[in-house]
Amino acid sequence: MPKGDAMSRQHHATADTPLSTAVPTAANDSVAPVRRADPQIRTVAVRDIAEAVAAGLRDFQAAPFYGLAFGALYALGGLAVVVLTVAAGVGYLAYPMAAGFALLGPFVAVGLYEVSRRREAGAPLSWRAVLGTIVAQRHRELGWMAFVTLFVFVVWMYQVRLLIALFLGLRSFSSLQEFLLVVTTTPEGWLFLVIGHLVGAALSLVLFSLTVVSFPLLLDRDVDFVTAMITSVRAVVTSPLPMIGWAATIVLLLIVASLPGFLGLVIVLPVLGHATWHLYRRIVVPTTT
Repeated sequence: MPKGDAMSRQHHATADTPLSTAVPTAANDSVAPVRRADPQIRTVAVRDIAEAVAAGLRDFQAAPFYGLAFGALYALGGLAVVVLTVAAGVGYLAYPMAAGFALLGPFVAVGLYEVSRRREAGAPLSWRAVLGTIVAQRHRELGWMAFVTLFVFVVWMYQVRLLIALFLGLRSFSSLQEFLLVVTTTPEGWLFLVIGHLVGAALSLVLFSLTVVSFPLLLDRDVDFVTAMITSVRAVVTSPLPMIGWAATIVLLLIVASLPGFLGLVIVLPVLGHATWHLYRRIVVPTTT
């Protein structure tokens, strides 16, 4: 066989060999997987939050039926919690349960984030598309964030029971009216209210820090929920005063909206939900791809 033909066949065999087999296995094993870069965040000011709220109002006005539907669902959920608490014979827990229910707002607002996301991208809006996106999240990391939110709610309720035992004793209250009478007319009740609200404010701030960016981030990008929570906390730490002010505003609006039988939540929740999406877009730097 001529030497040139042999060399030619050897050259073609090497060229046709896949890269993975041409490179030694040991070299492949030494290559570490590429780690995905963490989301980059920007500093925000009070003006950014005001502009996010204005954009949220525009989204609500442009697609009111979606906002009203999710707001009504949230309001009915709060009302059901109070009714079931009273029906179970623990009516004195109705107020703490209603306050704790507000912690679930970020999860309920996922549908509102999707509405804002579609309007921003110029994509068509339909109930099938919005609800389909929400259902699809069961295969992604958003479910773990829902679990985190529910866990904080459970912690809140355990704290309430502990504070009742510490300050009001191991007594039971026959009605919500009796419970309110005790906590508003006795020194022990006043102390319970002060400590309880301080604990509630601390838990609300913790949950806000973990979720204000993480929920819209998980809806928008394929990241794990731990990275999303870290990014959310970084956002709050980077702009502490505006973000804590935004958290206080949310709590105040939810309290005021809950007073008339939760009816105010029908309007307040969608505006806050849409505004949260636009604030997320101002905080997290968009990807270049």
